[in-house]
Amino acid sequence: MTSLAKLLMHIPGIQNHITHWPVWQLAFRSCFLLATVASSLSLIYWLGMLSGWWSLPGNGMSAIVWHLHEMIFGFAATVAIGFSLTAVQTWTGLPSLQGRSVMLLAGLWLLARIGFWLNNPDSLLMATIAQCLWWYCSIYAFTRLLFLSGNRRNYLLIPIFCAMALVNLIVILADFNGFTGMALHLGRTMVLMFTLLIAIIAGRVIPFFTERGIGLIKITKTQTLDRFLMSVSCAGIVVFTSGYFYPLPISPAPLLIAAGTLHLVRLAFWFRRGILSRPLLWSLHLSYLFLAVGLIATGLSFLIIQLSLSAALHLITVGAIGLMILAMMSRVSLGHTGRPLTPTPWISVAFILLATAAVIRSALPALGYPLLAWQLSIALWVSSMCLFLRFYSPILFSPKQSN
Repeated sequence: MTSLAKLLMHIPGIQNHITHWPVWQLAFRSCFLLATVASSLSLIYWLGMLSGWWSLPGNGMSAIVWHLHEMIFGFAATVAIGFSLTAVQTWTGLPSLQGRSVMLLAGLWLLARIGFWLNNPDSLLMATIAQCLWWYCSIYAFTRLLFLSGNRRNYLLIPIFCAMALVNLIVILADFNGFTGMALHLGRTMVLMFTLLIAIIAGRVIPFFTERGIGLIKITKTQTLDRFLMSVSCAGIVVFTSGYFYPLPISPAPLLIAAGTLHLVRLAFWFRRGILSRPLLWSLHLSYLFLAVGLIATGLSFLIIQLSLSAALHLITVGAIGLMILAMMSRVSLGHTGRPLTPTPWISVAFILLATAAVIRSALPALGYPLLAWQLSIALWVSSMCLFLRFYSPILFSPKQSN
């Protein structure tokens, strides 16, 4: 029994049969479900604030930082942790969190969401503590398995998760103390940090899934390109982040444009025409294309006044992060429950809806229709997530099928 599980041993009401429900078998099940529901509710609530129907209650976080926080940390980071705590079992051959431990993480996550939604100083304190504990427990469990197995190949993910947790805390504290501009900038830094995480995970799974999916000889490895890409990306993120605090003699523009271009080159090595008939493959490739284009657009936003930073970053947040997450959730939910990798055709519709949402959210504001962009993109996002929940909730709540 893990140390996390021991924390729930004596809590009244936690009965043994509940901890053995399928939804608590590995972290991906509950994380995927909770994050998907939360993203839709958060966006609907955000649209209401943008439209003037209601305002964020309390006097904790500002509305713009609340939106950023809940989508990046309440949604994207939750799925990333759920995937990593599941994949680490495959990577190491050691059992990952299940049962009470997964329930503990879900409880901390829910407590944090309640606190951030109530948004008063007391609830914000509770939420911040719960969010930090959620990060600590997740990173501890992940790191422990890597160290026990000596799985050095994935050690790089540990500092990335630790940096994300630290940025999460600073964003909350900065905004609550009136430094909303700093919080917003660090939230945007977090978006760029997610591009590093995607670069690492995608570099592992997209070539492998492509080979398996269309029966190819192994795709050419690009180790030199990968190392150069990571160096350029890290440099771009450092310059982007530091530029807010200190005047720098260089702009992040050339580094971000170079990183996006290198992603395009990398994607060209992976692409095969056979993926176009397989939704679980073309969706991953398309999300990676959004990543490359989004980074290039982010760099160009420093050079072209007509291109806003927000529009460029939403190519990444919606098109790259959102679509990558939806594609990975669709595949992982089938694979880790022992089901064939043949999703319902409706999931292809969900992928198309989300890709369309990314284009609309980024393009329409420049044409003078910001409210329409928000309304349409949020409607498309929510529709895509509802499709995922409709067809995958029964799978995530059901036991794993035997082969």
